[in-house]
Amino acid sequence: MSFRKPEWLIEGDVMEKDRRTAPRVRVNLPARWEGVHSNSEATITDVSRNGCFVLSGGKVNIRELVWLEIELPYHHLLHFWAEVVDEASEIGFAVKFNSGSEEDQERLASYIAELFQSEPIKRSEK
Repeated sequence: MSFRKPEWLIEGDVMEKDRRTAPRVRVNLPARWEGVHSNSEATITDVSRNGCFVLSGGKVNIRELVWLEIELPYHHLLHFWAEVVDEASEIGFAVKFNSGSEEDQERLASYIAELFQSEPIKRSEK
């Protein structure tokens, strides 16, 4: 009987399998969020079509649903309901987008595509 390491077991360290399914881009976008326990201004430091990292203090719990407003350049505001999928106390948290208007989803996808075309250095696959 042979033992095969699961793909999330790497060099003896247990890591959760990476959930990202869309390419991300590094950004520096102002944002606001509201959750069950907190609300705050924030900075989005990377984003994909499916989610983002919210750099912010405040308390959130894994699986908590938060309302997120992201400001794109030229003051275009995007609004999403998002689920917290990871959190780093007093540093920030990662979310996956659960719902947003079709217009906001398209605007975000266009913004990301534009960044990939104009500044490929900002891509992040990690």
